[in-house]
Amino acid sequence: MYAVIETGGKQYQVKVGDKVKVEKLNVEEGDLVTFDRVLAIGGEEIKIGTPVVSGAKVEAKVLANGKGKKVITYKYKAKKNERTKKGHRQPFTLVEITNIA
Repeated sequence: MYAVIETGGKQYQVKVGDKVKVEKLNVEEGDLVTFDRVLAIGGEEIKIGTPVVSGAKVEAKVLANGKGKKVITYKYKAKKNERTKKGHRQPFTLVEITNIA
């Protein structure tokens, strides 16, 4: 059985036991999280929401909060002696899917 959930503006296809990095959530490690925006549930019978499946939810346990790998961006303008270097580390929350209902 799998589900398609939406969180942080992105969609994820998950199964029970999957570990997924989602956009940063304001929760502590060890807490339980419920995703209510379930777009589809599949298995023997597929349910597709319009836009969400009513009454469906996906429960997950928060394993960690962290930051991703550093992404470096450069800006350069020729003949102007203008150079800019920026770095960014995107925060994430690692969750483990425990239940699809």
